[in-house]
Amino acid sequence: MIEIFTDGACSGNPGIGGWGVVIIFENKEVIYLNGGENSTTNNRMELAAAINALKYFEKSTNISLVTDSKYVKEG
Repeated sequence: MIEIFTDGACSGNPGIGGWGVVIIFENKEVIYLNGGENSTTNNRMELAAAINALKYFEKSTNISLVTDSKYVKEG
């Protein structure tokens, strides 16, 4: 199982925001992804992290995605 950890944050709402992803493969290889925007919201950055994590994979893959965002979990 591939483990994915995501998070997003924003300073102000809207404000400067960023997102980050850590992907840990079964062989313990680690991939880091990140990005941000100058004018955004916390929820957009949380979603951007999850979306970019999933877009990393070209085909269907078994994953475990961990997020602290209720918005992402329930959305």
